[in-house]
Formats: sequence, structure tokens, C-alpha cells
Amino acid sequence: MNLEQQVMAEMKDAMKAKDEAALRGLRAIKAEIIKAKTEPGANGEISEEAANKMLQKMLKQRKDSLEIYRTQNRDDLAKKEEEEIALIEKFMPKQMSAAELKDELKKIIEHVGASSAADMGKVMGIATKQLAGKADGKAISSAVKELLANT
Repeated sequence: MNLEQQVMAEMKDAMKAKDEAALRGLRAIKAEIIKAKTEPGANGEISEEAANKMLQKMLKQRKDSLEIYRTQNRDDLAKKEEEEIALIEKFMPKQMSAAELKDELKKIIEHVGASSAADMGKVMGIATKQLAGKADGKAISSAVKELLANT
């Protein structure tokens, strides 16, 4: 079952349950899917990789908004963002733990031959491609900085 089918099934369940929070998040995901499918060159389909990238983008937007709402003491809006974040995360691939991320990054650093912080660009280029959808970009970046600082 692809992402669009999963979202549609969840939407049907949310409508039956009258779950407004879930419905709001699912409609946002559906809108992004439709937008991605109608882009030039998409051929009316969305690949799994494109779907994961889209979900990551949505998740990042929600987390940024959540941070802003919390600093402005807007708990009502922050609650909505938290609900949507939880819903989006449900459709994303399992995220790597910090230990798994560091293990993968150590392999990449060894493969690239990086030895200092000056080599961070090389490592990040490969790491972001290999770990797309499995780890957050900020987490990858901070872990690479930490690992390169220790070498």
C-alpha cells in the first residue's frame, strides 16, 4: 500500500471517528501528495523516495512552527502542531537512534577519509543521501561535527 492509499484509508477512519485533529493532518498530507503528483515530470505518480522527502519537509515545517509558537506562549497553536507532527511521523520510515546514526556516520567518515572539520562537506553530501528519511538533517549535522571534532 503506497502513501496515498494509506492516507486515504486513515482519512476514512478519522471521518468515521470524527477525529478533527487527525483529519486536519491527513488533509495536509493529501494536499502535498496531490501537489507532488501534479508537478512537471511526476507522471501522476509519487515515488517512495519523493514521498519520504515530502513528509520530512512537512515535519520540519511543523517543528519550526512549534518552536515559534512555544516561544510566543501560543499553547493552542502549539498543540495543533504537535498533533500534526505525531500524525506525520506515523507515515515516515523508522528513524535511526543516535547510536545507529553515529555508527553509520563513522563508516561514511572512514569511507571518505575525512579527518577534520574541513571535510564536513564531503561527509554531509554522502550522509544526507544515504540516510535520507532515516535521520533528521540537524541530527546528522550535529553528529558529524561531533565525530569530526573527536578525530
